[in-house]
Amino acid sequence: MRTLDPAKLGIGGTYRLMTDVIVPRPIAWVSTCSREGAGNLAPFSYFNAVATEPAALMISVAPKRDGSDKDTLRNILETGQFVVNLATGALLEAVNQSSADYPYGVDEMRKVGLTPLASERVGPARVSESPVQLECELLQTVEVGPRGAPGSTVLVLGKIVLAHVRESLFEGDRILPDRLDPLARLGGPDYARLGPVIPLPRATLS
Repeated sequence: MRTLDPAKLGIGGTYRLMTDVIVPRPIAWVSTCSREGAGNLAPFSYFNAVATEPAALMISVAPKRDGSDKDTLRNILETGQFVVNLATGALLEAVNQSSADYPYGVDEMRKVGLTPLASERVGPARVSESPVQLECELLQTVEVGPRGAPGSTVLVLGKIVLAHVRESLFEGDRILPDRLDPLARLGGPDYARLGPVIPLPRATLS
């Protein structure tokens, strides 16, 4: 075994370690808008479910290289709203392109050729091409590390107030993962799609 101490790896080495071994990571394709209504879209792979009541999820937003807030966080703090659009294998190119460092005020959704779809309970638009769209309201933020420092992040906890799921993903009342075709992030420049699904009932004491 190779033993690695984050305190000695530095920020870059620790980031590579975490993104190489904490895999696969689902991708939240987060759409927001400014107080004035300017749209923004960006992918985040530090993303997961948090709670069921309230229905809550989290995304982790690191600062820009200059230490300022990314547009996504800036908009969420201004409006208290965002949409998590699920990234799928078919949308890989658009997901990747939307991660480019566009200037504030540029609507990445339109820039990469996607179709905005009006949300029902929040201001930011949904990505029409995404098969799952989760309208969210901000619950709270948690600063991890000094705000804006290299390696720090702001953990955003959001309450899902409305979910939209494409009908073709369902079989009965279940959403089938192979129909969803979720896109996952690995380390470095690598992405992955869903492999074999392994049904296995939860273990019981024997």
